[in-house]
Amino acid sequence: QVQLVESGGGLVQPGGSLRLSCAASGRTFSNYAMGWFRQAPGKEREFAAAISWSGNITYYADSVKGRFTISRDNAKNTVLLQMNNLKPEDTAVYYCTQPKKQGQWYGRNWPRENAYWGQGTQVTVSS
Repeated sequence: QVQLVESGGGLVQPGGSLRLSCAASGRTFSNYAMGWFRQAPGKEREFAAAISWSGNITYYADSVKGRFTISRDNAKNTVLLQMNNLKPEDTAVYYCTQPKKQGQWYGRNWPRENAYWGQGTQVTVSS
């Protein structure tokens, strides 16, 4: 059974930083791309960042490019999202996700209906 557990959310002032972590279990982590999505109140869930199974390919939404960095540690079955220069519009619930198919790279075209999702962690950017 695949489990994805996010942590690291919280309240931060504009311009501040947070690091989100997602711990994965249930199958061989290094065989799967990983992604982060976010959902603001009243809005649809949107793509934020993705990383390939080896970690050598990353892809970002334009809204976070240059401020967020996705990385992974295959030895620890963990994917991270370092968020810098946070803005109020970054306020959302952030979700970790893993595709059901191994060895596939999707970029922003994430297979939402064929992926596993964590429970989410709240990020609030406010002064």
